[in-house]
This record gives sequence, C-alpha cells and structure tokens, in this order.
Amino acid sequence: MTFNLKIITEIYFGILELEKELKGKLGTFYYVKVDLCSEENILEAFNWVKKTFKSVDVLVNNAGVWKQSDLLGNTNDWKKMFDTNVIGLNICTREAVKIMEELKINEGHIININSVVGHYQFPYMKDLSIYSATKLCVTSITENLRELLGMKNLPIRVTSISPAAVETEMAVEFGFDKLEGVRMLKSIDIAEAIMYALSAPQSVNIAEIIIRPTSDNTLGTLKNFL
Repeated sequence: MTFNLKIITEIYFGILELEKELKGKLGTFYYVKVDLCSEENILEAFNWVKKTFKSVDVLVNNAGVWKQSDLLGNTNDWKKMFDTNVIGLNICTREAVKIMEELKINEGHIININSVVGHYQFPYMKDLSIYSATKLCVTSITENLRELLGMKNLPIRVTSISPAAVETEMAVEFGFDKLEGVRMLKSIDIAEAIMYALSAPQSVNIAEIIIRPTSDNTLGTLKNFL
C-alpha cells in the first residue's frame, strides 16, 4: 500500500500531541499502527488489544481511502479503496465482535464512519464513483450487521455515521476546500455525533446519522462542475 508521507507524519505528531494533552487525565492513552490492507496485521492488532485490555467495548471504523479514479481508472487504486474502506472495515468488525461475544460483554458498540455518498449518487463527480461504491457497501454492511447481531441476541449496537465533506487532510488534498459555495463540516462535528450515538441508553440503537452543514445544497456544489 502506498502511503502519503506528509499525512502519516502529521498523524504521528498529532498522536504524540494528544498523548501530551491527556497526560495526568483519568485513564491511559494507547496507540498502535495498523495496516488495514493486511489481514495479518489487523489480527495481530486485535490480539494485542485482547491481551492488553482484556476486552473490546467500542469499535469506531474511521479509516478510509479515496483515490481519484473513476470506473475506467487504475485497478490498484480500486483495490486500495475496497481493501481499506470495505474489507479492512469488515475484518476489524468481525474481530471486535468475536472478542465481545467470547467475553460476554453487557454493552458493545460498532460505529462505522460512512459518507453521504453511501446514500446518494453524485454522477457529475466521476472521481467519486469507486469511492462512493465502497461507501454504498458500508451502508449495506452496517445494516446487515445490525440485523445479524440482533438475530444472535447480542447486546451490541451498530451505527453508521454519514457526513458530507469534512475539513480533513483527504478533503484538502483533493481540493474540496477550494470549491466555491461548498460548506464543510469539521472533525469535531463527527466526534460529537459519535458521542451522541454512544450516549443513548443501551436499549436505543441509533442506526444511522446523516450529517450535512447547514444550508448545504447540491446546486451549490454542482456549479463547480458546470
């Protein structure tokens, strides 16, 4: 898998900064690097989690890749997006549920960070076609997982959080911040949505949250492509 060194460096130093901010607070901050395109690496990470924490209560599948590649584009780009956004997400979910079921936890939660393109098509943005296909998969996976865990009578809630464009390194890399009239969400908006889903009573499963900036509209975005 090809990594953007600048983004990786920013994430690494961001984690170190977060570690400093949390010093002295309740609990201990841990982090481990995982390549979601490697099942072996994912399994090693979950074994580490199980040995270190003896449990998994919440899994947030947040990692995602968007390569500018349409339906006539580069095969490797397609594979990276599906390996990370779909296969990696599902492996992580499977391993987390295994641990939750084995340890008979009383409350569990799987949260998938999805996208509005997992619900609505934007055919005028051709470079979104494969990425949106992966997010359509996430929408289906999340709902089917919720049903499956319900049939198994497991106390594990499942939530899909689908934001519009968010001010992240990925959005800036592809120039979303330069599109005229396009409003963008901030990372804190997504974090607060996660907290909202987690804070609901165990008897309540918030299955889907779609987040858009106030006054967001398709016509405003479309003008950039006419």
